[in-house]
Amino acid sequence: MFCISLFLLFFFNATLSIKICSFNVRSFGEAKRARPEVLDVIVKVISRCDIMLLMEIKDNSNKICPLLIENLNGMRGYQEEYDYVISKRLGRKSYKEQYAFIYRSNVVSVKQTYQYPDIQPGDVDAFSREPFVVWFKSPKTVVKEFVIIPQHTTPETAVREIDELYDVYLDVKQRWKSKNFIFMGDFNADCGYVPKKHWKNIRLRTHSEFVWLIGDKNDTTVRNSTNCAYDRIVIHGEKLINAVVPNSADIIDFQKVFGMTEEQVWPPFWPFWNDEALCLEEKQ
Repeated sequence: MFCISLFLLFFFNATLSIKICSFNVRSFGEAKRARPEVLDVIVKVISRCDIMLLMEIKDNSNKICPLLIENLNGMRGYQEEYDYVISKRLGRKSYKEQYAFIYRSNVVSVKQTYQYPDIQPGDVDAFSREPFVVWFKSPKTVVKEFVIIPQHTTPETAVREIDELYDVYLDVKQRWKSKNFIFMGDFNADCGYVPKKHWKNIRLRTHSEFVWLIGDKNDTTVRNSTNCAYDRIVIHGEKLINAVVPNSADIIDFQKVFGMTEEQVWPPFWPFWNDEALCLEEKQ
């Protein structure tokens, strides 16, 4: 499932905030890159956010992110500077995808990246696309540093992959000694892929210190015929939890924001889904 999620972190002035988003652009490869009208929408969506996680990048030429950065930095009326980090091509056999983070470099910076190896003894290759973990520095927010762990699960193995994110958390926590974690992405975490009876098997859900900001009743799909919370944001860390702008975790509806029809946002036309975002509070 594909969606843009967001949340806000407060800045020094409570009227400002930093917005963190995730966006699964279905099969984002050469064909979509070559369509100016599609690229224009993607650039506009990214420009709404301070940090954007992009998923399902499928471009062997490695031209997508440089092209997006060129377009973002060249937007008329904008004085922001964007940069990016991108994972290696991930996946089993011939099917590969990449995660990428595009961010405003005058607002946040990347302290470190870590490609989770997915070689835990007794549970090797748990992920179809293992997380590409990024440690961000955010000098203007109450929370100075936070780690984002992205995940795009395979629907049929969503329960196992979401549960395994707890092991990623333990690994990264020990490696970096970080206390603030954001898990976000296309979890496929609802309806037939994660039935209610299976939530008890997901440690990220059963451990109360993890807060789920996109709930089970949210609809992160774009089709009128579906109502599923596939895309999620989960946070951990007392300081981070307290820094989230209340009720800022939300779904950005493409059809409403950009005046698009269901046919336009549904494959094979403009294969997008709604956007999720979260805001963090500025330091007082």
